[in-house]
Amino acid sequence: MSGTFRHDHPDPLSVPVRDAATVMLVRDGEDGLEVCLMQRNLDSDFVGGAMVFPGGGLDPADSSPAAYERCAGRDDAGASRLLDVPADGLAYWVAVVRESFEEAGVLLARTASGGPVDLGDPALAARCRVHRSAVDSGGRTLTEVLEEEDLYVAAGDIHYFSRWITPLGAPRRYDTRFFVAAAPEDQEVTHDERELIGTHWSTPAAALAQHDAGEITLIFPTVRSLVALARFASAGDVLAHAAGLAVVEPVLPTITESPDGVRIVLPGDPEHNGGRYDAYTARPVTD
Repeated sequence: MSGTFRHDHPDPLSVPVRDAATVMLVRDGEDGLEVCLMQRNLDSDFVGGAMVFPGGGLDPADSSPAAYERCAGRDDAGASRLLDVPADGLAYWVAVVRESFEEAGVLLARTASGGPVDLGDPALAARCRVHRSAVDSGGRTLTEVLEEEDLYVAAGDIHYFSRWITPLGAPRRYDTRFFVAAAPEDQEVTHDERELIGTHWSTPAAALAQHDAGEITLIFPTVRSLVALARFASAGDVLAHAAGLAVVEPVLPTITESPDGVRIVLPGDPEHNGGRYDAYTARPVTD
C-alpha cells in the first residue's frame, strides 16, 4: 500500500473491491528460507517498480466446473470452508496456479498419477512455453492446457496463509488471499517481461533490509508477509505452519494522518504497540 493510495479520495466507498490471489514461492537456500520476489514493470499504473509476489485478480474461468475437475488434493467444499466463503473457494487455488504460470513460468501441477510435473523433459518444457504465452494472452485457459497435457492443479500442495484487504482511500482495492507453495525443484522462475521485469530470490530478512535501505520498493502487505515469513527457518517449516491453519483472520488496515505523515493502523496488531506504521515505508512508528 506504500505509495498506492490517496487519503483524500473524493468517494472512497465507490472504489470496488476485487478478489485476488497471490502466492509466496519458497525454497531452502544457503542462508535458510528464501522467497521469490518479482519486480513490477516501472510503467505499471499500479505499484510500478515494486517487488511483489506472483498473483492477480480472479478470472471467471477460474471457477468453472471444468477447472475444478482439474484440481487434485482439494475440492470446492473444503476450499470454501477454509476461506470462509459460501462457494467457489477452489477458484483461488486455480488462480494461484494460473497467475504463477503466466507471470513466473512455474506450473504448480501434478500428473494424473500424482507425480510432479517434469519440465526436465525438453518436449514438455517447449510445449509449456507455448502454453504460457497462450494463457497469458488470453488465447487459451489454464484448464485447456491442463486437459491437453493431462495435468492437475496441485491444490493440496498450495496452502492458505493470510488475507489482506486494501484500506479505504486506495485508488484500487483488493481482497487478496495469500498462499504459500514450494517452488518446484526442476522449474526455473522466469518473469514474463511484460507485467514483471525482474526476479529476485531472497531471505525475508535480506529483502526487508533492502527495503529499509531504499534499494527496493515493497508495498505494505508484502512487508508484513516478509516479517511473518522471517519467523521460519525453512521452507518446510512455513509450509507445515500454513497447512495447519484452521482459521485465517482478514486484515483490514485503516489510514490515519499524523503531523509526521500518513499512517497505516493494523487492528489488534500484537507485534508493535498501537499497530501504527508509516504508510510509505511500511515500518513501525511510535507517533
